Amino acid sequence: MASTDCSVPLLSLCTALNVSRASVYRDRKERAPAKPRAKPKRALSPDECAAVLEALHSDEFVDRAPGEVVHTLLAQGKYLASERTMYRILANSDEVKERRKQRNHPPYARPELMATAPNQVWSWDITRLRTTRKWEYLYLYVIMDIFSRMVVGWMVATSETAALAHQFIEDTVSKHGVRPGTLVLHADRGTQMTSKAVANLLADLDIDRSHSRPQVSNDNPFIEAHFKTMKYHPSFPGKFVAIDDAVSFCRSFFLWYNTEHRHSGIAYLTPCDVHEGRADKALAHRHEVKMGAWRAHPERFPRGAPRLDQLAPAVYINPPALPVVPPSPSSSPSNTERSEVGATMMGMVARPEPSSDSEPSCPGGRH
Repeated sequence: MASTDCSVPLLSLCTALNVSRASVYRDRKERAPAKPRAKPKRALSPDECAAVLEALHSDEFVDRAPGEVVHTLLAQGKYLASERTMYRILANSDEVKERRKQRNHPPYARPELMATAPNQVWSWDITRLRTTRKWEYLYLYVIMDIFSRMVVGWMVATSETAALAHQFIEDTVSKHGVRPGTLVLHADRGTQMTSKAVANLLADLDIDRSHSRPQVSNDNPFIEAHFKTMKYHPSFPGKFVAIDDAVSFCRSFFLWYNTEHRHSGIAYLTPCDVHEGRADKALAHRHEVKMGAWRAHPERFPRGAPRLDQLAPAVYINPPALPVVPPSPSSSPSNTERSEVGATMMGMVARPEPSSDSEPSCPGGRH
């Protein structure tokens, strides 16, 4: 920051640019020029440095790290320089980089999804369930609607395969009557999620697919949080004797989760209320109850009349970053004021037709 407009306080500029004021003051100070360093007596001569660089450029060592070069030359009865000296010579030639031949992985895009109504974005995953036998597991397939948090499909199986995932997704989509071109199915990069069978199925059903970045669990937060809710529930047994026990538990748990669980992410409504379009009615009823209590004892509400709870108009997986708006030069805010950035509401809340089937599906599996 070489110069600033005198009409804009430095604090406001630093806040808008996310720069520390101490860094600005430090850069403004004049620094004494560094004293030239004397060349050590043990330094290599220019001819010796050229010999080292020529060896590093040779076909034998062009893709090897300096440490390997030094020890390979020692095995051949030669010593040109230490490993650190080789790095120094490479740095002087601006050649310090990865020298080994390695595969370059493509950059993975950060998934950014938004749902303003049910059946717009589904998230699915597979989790293992422990059994009483060592090294034997059951596998629970779950699909969740991220807007309503409703589990729209689940299945318990003895293995995790692309064929089972294909059947599970196809039956769940058919059960809920999802129209082509209206749904995005998000998952991590597991073998079953990225399989050719699942990819072909989604293409046939005209469903867009989305994947998390490798080893980034935050890209699939809703299903991961759901698995923790399930495995930390008091009724979760920890281990199952047989698949019938797992199916019996899942049937009762998912029924409770969809119809009775008050979810904090959806204004403490049940997932079924939101998924089937009863959210506004439930929030209005809740507000009337609170207003009745306020009219009876207003002194117990020090902040005034209760406000009507609102459902979030949109649910995101990795919401887009909001731009930083610098303060206006004419406003000249004080030191205690900070710039505020408003978020634009993206889309309206659409309500689907109520569904008569409130219990989660268990297609192709044991239920």
